[in-house]
Amino acid sequence: MSGDRMSGAPAGGDRAGAPASPAPASPSAVSPLPDAAGSESPAQVAPADAWLRLDRRRVLVSTVLGAGLALGAGLPTALAMLGRVSGGWVFAVLFGWLVLPLGGGALAGYAGWRRTRYRIGPERAELHTGLLLVKRRSLARERIRSVDLTANPLLRILGLVRVRIGTGEHSGGESTLVLDPVGRAEGERLRRVLLARESAGPEGAHRTGELAALDAGWIRYAPVSFVAPALAGAAFGGLMQLSDWFGVQDEVVRWAGDRFQDTALGWIVLTVAALALVVGVVGALGLWVEMWWNYRLEREPGGTLRVRRGLFTARSLSIEERRLRGVELVEPLGVRLCGAARLDAIATGLATGEDDEHADHKTLLPPAPRAFASEVAARVLREPAAPTATALTAHPRAARARRLRWALLAALVPVAVLTFLGVLLSPVLLYGAAGLAAVGVPLAVALALDAYRNLGHGLDGAYLVARSGTVRRTTVALQRGGVIGWTVKQSLFQRRAGLLTLTATTAAGAGAYSVRDAAEAEALAFAAEAVPGLLEPFLIREPGPDGPAETR
Repeated sequence: MSGDRMSGAPAGGDRAGAPASPAPASPSAVSPLPDAAGSESPAQVAPADAWLRLDRRRVLVSTVLGAGLALGAGLPTALAMLGRVSGGWVFAVLFGWLVLPLGGGALAGYAGWRRTRYRIGPERAELHTGLLLVKRRSLARERIRSVDLTANPLLRILGLVRVRIGTGEHSGGESTLVLDPVGRAEGERLRRVLLARESAGPEGAHRTGELAALDAGWIRYAPVSFVAPALAGAAFGGLMQLSDWFGVQDEVVRWAGDRFQDTALGWIVLTVAALALVVGVVGALGLWVEMWWNYRLEREPGGTLRVRRGLFTARSLSIEERRLRGVELVEPLGVRLCGAARLDAIATGLATGEDDEHADHKTLLPPAPRAFASEVAARVLREPAAPTATALTAHPRAARARRLRWALLAALVPVAVLTFLGVLLSPVLLYGAAGLAAVGVPLAVALALDAYRNLGHGLDGAYLVARSGTVRRTTVALQRGGVIGWTVKQSLFQRRAGLLTLTATTAAGAGAYSVRDAAEAEALAFAAEAVPGLLEPFLIREPGPDGPAETR
């Protein structure tokens, strides 16, 4: 059994609200402020290590969610059934539509509140929950890496927050404790207590305080992200699903067909594309406002980076600086063409999309002008200049040839398939193949050349830097001390071209960051210089015509 879980509760902690056996108060405990409703936090009326309940308003939250379920999912079904029944069956339908969701929500909320209790002791954070299946979970406080606060509109109105306490381990829910919900003041108290650490960084110009704040002008980068076309497709799918719920899908399809009955195919395509573009842009703008409104990045005393953001759903995400191993400058193609970039943290103990519903916990800065993103990277790393802006070593021309070959192969295979089908089936497909070749081949060549120009690696003080990508260009600045191993990969074609891919493994971020298609001797020398002593035992030094050379 993992050391972060326990199979039983301590004696004296079997009843929620009852203090456990006497123990010294945690040295990091602080007195919280009253929450928005003016009520006292549970910690103000109980010892520091007492068993506490969730907020009583969980019953109200569950009841409101049940009402939303009745109105959202149940209303179409209820309306359809009411048109087919009469007499006493009408009351049965209304009972199933209103009473069951509301009553079920209230009962579930009361059971969750009654059967859930938590305790923050000097050594461990514990959570006991469950009605039929009782779960007892415990995390060592020294292993806690994040305490994130989230509040959807309903929780914000009630002055509540959802607290997620995590160790950052990739073990699903077993490495997290979720308190849903507690008062806002109690959530802030838990965050301060559990993340209280001694100072993690040296004195500097950006020791504490604000590092970045929202600039409303950044919204111009939202429509050029890849999310816009995805939102357009989602809107179309949602419209069809909604029309199906109300039984009018055939009418909607027929109405759309009547609008384009006498329209040429080309105009239909252009109209649909323009409509999708408008819907995607509007959706991307709305999503950006919801996610990044009220954004602020700040450094708190004790060495904690805190990101606060959100219009309707407020989020507070914390990253300990002592767990920070570097940053990643991310530039999707559309954003890069506008001269902007996003800044992500490379840190241990961050939640990932596998164990949390939010996959953006690592984002420190939304797409912003690239110069400002580099400035924020320098502030975050406490460096005079951002390592991501350092000059990088270019890769050999053999790497360009590889990218051109792969790009042309990807572009010409569909052309060849359409040509073959056109010869067998219809000459119309031959025109399609010609058009695809006219558009796809130049585009593929342009992307391949851009991908080659973006390749590079180098060293900047305590950081190794690597850049690659074209549709999504990334520049990684990783602490040399955070590299725990090297992986050298060389395919048959790379070996013939004198290239290899060097991957730095680390316990932070994605776990591996690569220098792709670098010259063989140059890449090995780079690895040996970046982390001395780590790769040398695996190198064979052979004398060359102009001096010693290193080979694998």
